[in-house]
Amino acid sequence: MQIAITRGVSPSINLCELSFLSRQKIDVARAVEQHRQYEECLRSLGFTVISLPAEPDLPDSMFVEDPALVVEELAVMNCMGAESRRPETKTLAPVLARYRALRWMEFPAQLEGGDVLRVGTTLFVGISDRSNGDGMRYLDDNLRPFGYTIVPVAVWGCLHLKSACSALGDGAILMSFPLVDPEPFLRRYQVIQTPPDEPGAANVLTVGDTVVMPDCFPQTAQLLDGLGWKVRTLDISELMKAEAGVTCSSILLESGSVNGPREPSPLPLYLQ
Repeated sequence: MQIAITRGVSPSINLCELSFLSRQKIDVARAVEQHRQYEECLRSLGFTVISLPAEPDLPDSMFVEDPALVVEELAVMNCMGAESRRPETKTLAPVLARYRALRWMEFPAQLEGGDVLRVGTTLFVGISDRSNGDGMRYLDDNLRPFGYTIVPVAVWGCLHLKSACSALGDGAILMSFPLVDPEPFLRRYQVIQTPPDEPGAANVLTVGDTVVMPDCFPQTAQLLDGLGWKVRTLDISELMKAEAGVTCSSILLESGSVNGPREPSPLPLYLQ
């Protein structure tokens, strides 16, 4: 069973952390409705949505992707780069413990889930203001025994790695070149660049052949439609004032976990 874990919009979202945007007033009621529509979209794509209650004292807590990294074998409970957000990890632990064994990252290792882009058994890890080399090495130590490969990526000019690139499936990556180092991807995948005047459009959520993305990037939507993806757009304009994308508001997982190490899968030729 496919599960999507989400969390309600905090009534204190106007106190959220901001790194690359100027603060604007967020209409909380509208943000709540936009998040509800996001959850309905996930249901329509086949997910059972587990919607956790809002955390009034944690302004960024709706962005559940950041406190944990979930793979089939376990869930890494991150030590987030934004110190104000670190209590969010404990609020997610009880629900994730139903499905995965938990491993707890400790400072000075720092990692936020938005800095991890998974493509098969390869995890591209953004080295950003929120995630550091110690966090990347923690993932390598804990996930390499299960056959995962960790690849560092330099991030500049945006919050997280997945602010600047997303996996589309079929060996394709959607990317905004000005915000992230493309080199680790160019030799391995088909890289599709966002239109120059839509640099924020690279964060999309792909489920099968459907790409979910904000409705404020029409050129990118047209580009992806022309390349054969089914594009579904959502209005998340209020949430975007808190530096939201469409990946950061959910953790997607299969309800079954894998017990014990698996045999490492042989890398495709383009990853060797």
